[in-house]
Formats: sequence, C-alpha cells, structure tokens
Amino acid sequence: MNQIPKINSRDNQKLKFARAVRAGQERAWIFVEGIRLTAEVLKTSLTIRQVVVTSHLLQNQRSVELIEKLLTANAEIAEVEEKIFDSLSDTKTSQGIIVIAEKPKTGRELVEKNLSQNPFLLLLHQLNNPSNLGAILRTAEAVGIEGVITTKGTTDVFSAKTLRGAMGANLRLQFWTEAEFSEVLRWAKERNIRSVCADIRSDRSYLEIDWKLPHLLIIGSEGHGLSESERHQSDESLIIPMQNGVESLNAAVAAGVIFFEAKRQRDGHG
Repeated sequence: MNQIPKINSRDNQKLKFARAVRAGQERAWIFVEGIRLTAEVLKTSLTIRQVVVTSHLLQNQRSVELIEKLLTANAEIAEVEEKIFDSLSDTKTSQGIIVIAEKPKTGRELVEKNLSQNPFLLLLHQLNNPSNLGAILRTAEAVGIEGVITTKGTTDVFSAKTLRGAMGANLRLQFWTEAEFSEVLRWAKERNIRSVCADIRSDRSYLEIDWKLPHLLIIGSEGHGLSESERHQSDESLIIPMQNGVESLNAAVAAGVIFFEAKRQRDGHG
C-alpha cells in the first residue's frame, strides 16, 4: 500500500473542512464515519473529497483492503493521531475512518423519474430527530419505498447521525427535500396518489387502508404531529390501535408497523 501522509496539527485545513462538513456548514458534502458506511459510499458514483484515518485502522486487514479501494478511487487519504481523530469524530467509539463525500442529488424530478404505475411514497413532515429519521429511512428501503419527500424543518437526511441510523439507505433512496407540505399534497393528487396521515384522532385502523392503491404516507413531527389544517389536506387518516392505555409510538416504530402492513397487501397477501 502506498505511504499515507500524516497530519499532526488540529488546525490543518483538511481537518477544519471536515469539521465544517460535520457541523452542516458545507452543504455540498457529507460526513461519513465507519467502515461499513465507507464501503457503502464506494458502491456509489459519489466523488470522495478526502479520507481521514488512524494508525490503529491500518493494522486491520479488512480495513487495509478498504483503504486500497479508496486509493484506487483516487481518494486523498491522511493519517492522524488518535487524539486528533477523536476531536473530529461524531461518535464515542469510532472505527478510525472518516470520509468526506459529495452529497447525493435530491429534487422533485428525481422522485418523479422513478415513479412506478403504482407508487408507494413517504412524506416526512418536520421530523427533528436524526436517529428516528435514519431508522425510518432504513425501513423504508427494506419495504421498497420509491421516494422520500421531506418538508422544510425536517432534519437533514444526510447528516452524520442520520447516515449512521439509516446504515447507508440515504445513499440509495430517491429524495425530494425542503418541500412545502401543501405543494406535495397537490402534486400527489394530480397524479392520483392518495395521501394518508398517521393521526391518533382517526377512527380508522391502518389495517383498513387499501394499500394496494398508490399511496403517499405522511409521518408528522415526533412532538406535535400534524396541524388540523394539514390533517384536513390529507385524503385519509389512520391510527395504530393500541392497548393498555398506550397513546402513541415512537415515529420510527409507527412507520415500520405501517410499512410492513402496506408491503403485505402490495405483495398480494391481503
């Protein structure tokens, strides 16, 4: 393996840039941390701007093979001391590798381009917990969601925490971000896609929805859900019936329950 240059200063420009990406100040790039996510980035066509590693990482054969692939992809790699790396890392127990890569493209046209004749889409409205968002995205990919739309006020689908929570699903799903809620529902209606929102005031179970039809599932904020006006803009509403006085579920758990019922029906089992 080629000799990897070392960085010994916390004030190095490359490290400053990586910190800015981690903080969301460099919007054109994403902060990817860990061996598995680095491998997922390598499967894409995204440009890799720089890679930071520790000497500890270079002692592992699997990691060395990963570094070789990064070098083949012409990635610029630098080694830093453990203390410097810890100041850069976004995790408590890092694996010793950080990649700064190009942010995937997003936009309404990307979602439109990938629509099937019977689409199943997801609208996330003002979710602010990146771990919840990541878990939802990972499950959305597992059930074949064709496109994910997020409104203004929703946390960044490509933040470091969301990327970890989604285990790289963010790199494969099609996104339309920073959308206006009303605009999305009008767009769906024009395409005969029924919008359905999760609402604890609904009297209709998620099991009663005909998921075989084209649908846009709406998941609202963890804290306050949807406003009355937003609920009325939806074609349908649903509730997940619960026992023992439980009123609501974590947003990611609720999304998963609904996703897999929809998948069951769409696969012809209901």
